[in-house]
Amino acid sequence: MTLIAVGINYNTAPVSIRERLSFPADNLHTALRELWQTQEINEAAILSTCNRTEFYCTSSSSNQQILIDWVAQNKQINPKDFSPYLYTYVDSALIRHMFRVACGLDSMILGEPQILGQMKTAYQAACDAGTLGKKLGKLFQHTFSAAKKVRTDTAIGSSPVSVAFAAVQLAQQIFDKLSEQTALLIGAGETIELTARHLTQQGIGRIIIANRTYDKAHTLAAQFNGYAIDLSELPVHLAEADIVISSTASPLPILGKGRVESALKKRKHKPMFMVDLAVPRDIEAEVEQLRDVYLYTVDDLQQTIDQNMNSRRQAAEQAEEIIDTQVDHFLTWLRAQSAQATIRDYRLSAEQSRDEALQKALASLKNGIHPEDALNRLAHSLTNKLIHTPSTQIRAAAENERHDLISAAREIFKLNNVQ
Repeated sequence: MTLIAVGINYNTAPVSIRERLSFPADNLHTALRELWQTQEINEAAILSTCNRTEFYCTSSSSNQQILIDWVAQNKQINPKDFSPYLYTYVDSALIRHMFRVACGLDSMILGEPQILGQMKTAYQAACDAGTLGKKLGKLFQHTFSAAKKVRTDTAIGSSPVSVAFAAVQLAQQIFDKLSEQTALLIGAGETIELTARHLTQQGIGRIIIANRTYDKAHTLAAQFNGYAIDLSELPVHLAEADIVISSTASPLPILGKGRVESALKKRKHKPMFMVDLAVPRDIEAEVEQLRDVYLYTVDDLQQTIDQNMNSRRQAAEQAEEIIDTQVDHFLTWLRAQSAQATIRDYRLSAEQSRDEALQKALASLKNGIHPEDALNRLAHSLTNKLIHTPSTQIRAAAENERHDLISAAREIFKLNNVQ
């Protein structure tokens, strides 16, 4: 049985290709069942995110073309259109790849934690579809364990490497309790959405989202139980904000020194923490001169991010060492599975010999033989049955000068130390 995978990611394929090979959650169950029913495929799972789509399988052959042909048929795409962007992994290479993906070592942002949750979602979807078996199921479980060990034993996820996360972490250093603060977020793009998510995770008390297009602000605010306002309403609500984080595409500043000064007077000079993530700036540089304002720009945060990225790279080196060990552990388990059939057959043979000897002993007792004699016969008969076949095979090995088999027999039966 071969472990096999094919996939694409942000490194190998443009978004125009990635979006064509993506699998929405509502179609995943059907796709998994169809893949699982493909000839030579025994187990199947699909990981599909905005940055990657990967197909994990166990197969009775190592023919990767089976997977490629299935993808082409399922998505109704000519294989030539996406094959150049694919990568493939087999057996130990696949095990290592899954471990690295789950640990964030193969992510666009090194060490990002979201991918582990996405892998768990892929595992659960395959479980629900009934397409996982013993090997692939065990590989997923071992993958989660490896990722947990990397997170626990290294600092790969401890330092923020996005401006949104860095801004929120800085806010936590300034305010004792975010739960008592109001955050005003200006903009409705990806950075502001990520900032809102981080603030919510850290228990922010209240979120206000301002945007030039009110509908976008409202849609985003609804995700985080926030309050949406039009950009023109900023002067009315600015004084409510303890934290202001702005990221728009405006060519001119949105907040000037005078407007912020007016808000501070309404707040009775209660301090404001402001982060300008926009280029060009959304907040006039002169705002920094105000006594009760802590203003940071994207450049201020970038130094922290660069330092944190270096820290993550060092942690990634440690993570690779942990993964090496975890791959060895899983390969050991995998190799042990190949012996299971032999162990099972040997056990069944021994149990059959036991049952036959036991039936003869019970019959002897019914015929009036003394119990001690019956037990002696049972022990003698069972011993002879258990050692007969190995003895015959060892004798034949000696006759054929198969000294390797004799050495193996001594090791298996632990006879090397017998005097």
